[in-house]
Amino acid sequence: MNQASTAAPHRAIPASYVVAVFVGNGLEFYDFLSYALFAVYIGRAFFPSSDGALSLLLSLATFGIGFVTRPIGGIVLGTLGDRIGRKPAMLISFVLMGVGMLGLALTPSYARIGIAAPILALVFRLIQGFALGGEVGPTTAYMVEAAPPHRRGLYGSMQYLTQDAANLLAALVGVTLSSTLSPQHLQDWGWRIAFLLGVIIVPFGMFLRDRLPETLHAADDAALAPDATLGALGPSARIGPYLPIIAFGLVLLSCGTIGSYVLEYLTTYALNTLHLPPGIAFGVVVVTSICAIIVDPLGGALSDRYGRRRIIIIGYTLTLVSVFPVFWIVNRYPSAWIVYSMMGLIAALFALGTPPVIVALTEALPKKIRAGVVATTYAFAISVFGGSTQFVISWLISRTGNPLAPAWYWMGATLLGLAAASLMPETAPERSVAGAPLPSFD
Repeated sequence: MNQASTAAPHRAIPASYVVAVFVGNGLEFYDFLSYALFAVYIGRAFFPSSDGALSLLLSLATFGIGFVTRPIGGIVLGTLGDRIGRKPAMLISFVLMGVGMLGLALTPSYARIGIAAPILALVFRLIQGFALGGEVGPTTAYMVEAAPPHRRGLYGSMQYLTQDAANLLAALVGVTLSSTLSPQHLQDWGWRIAFLLGVIIVPFGMFLRDRLPETLHAADDAALAPDATLGALGPSARIGPYLPIIAFGLVLLSCGTIGSYVLEYLTTYALNTLHLPPGIAFGVVVVTSICAIIVDPLGGALSDRYGRRRIIIIGYTLTLVSVFPVFWIVNRYPSAWIVYSMMGLIAALFALGTPPVIVALTEALPKKIRAGVVATTYAFAISVFGGSTQFVISWLISRTGNPLAPAWYWMGATLLGLAAASLMPETAPERSVAGAPLPSFD
């Protein structure tokens, strides 16, 4: 029998509380993603070199280091969310992100303190990675548990919508700074303003999350009852029945991560490869984020109506056939409006198929392992491919001289994701894609 069919009646959570989770999630991702937008300037501050490409690679490598501790944060904070509640795990994650953000903003440049500068930058990125690794599992579990069963896709899509909103906010800050500051001021201290803004909004996020009710209640899920036998058999026995959906989720999240971080790379791509002015380069992420914000909830809502698997396949297929033409056109005609329209299109198509993935994984799991498994699966996908994608793309472009390298890399990942999506079972509680009975994950 499907998990949804055995659960107790849904316990309503006021919409204002759910919005608080969305806002807090977005604020935390803003902190983490700001680094990617200012990678060029951070590289010059902490990794000065006569070779601009080397400086950028070292900066992107440090960006990638932040992903090393994400699986650890996913395991520690995700498991904590399953044991004592979603709310405490989300609060701890938020505090740690604030510490990492403040430390990075205040770290002096290499010119002032030498080798200590890149070391400190690395340490604070590791703290940020740990914090964000423990963010996704508890927040996604909270969103799905707060949703009516027939709206889980829509509520769960807020995980991606808030990430894209964080992207938009960071990009708007970048556009504002690049438009009001001289290039030298932006390099010397301007980029630090974006990080300090992230620190300022941490108390606001803490206030919102401290007011949340808890969704981890024994009365809501019989699977929460203590089971000494399962405890003695160990974690593998508890997750055994769910390994198929976890495996499909891991592959799809990994492929989606590559697409997400290709889009994250577009500011650097516009600056270094298309040679566009900073104001236009930051504007690319503004456009792609707006398009994704519009389409994210559409993808979630459509998956409620037609099933998770069908919408994933449609979104991934549209992305696959569009990636290469989009990158070819922007390289052939690198004007602001061509770049904005083409990259906005690919961001929208990509956003259609990504939200149902994490919703399918989350709703298929019982509460007693939900936050931990989602956090760990997501963190491993992100740590391997999120941390490496921008570095790999930059290296491929530098090595081959081919500006279409990002397109080929993204297309390969999308093909793999389509293969996984075609094999995964349907998890939507109200229907399967073909109208047949839902598979069992209990």
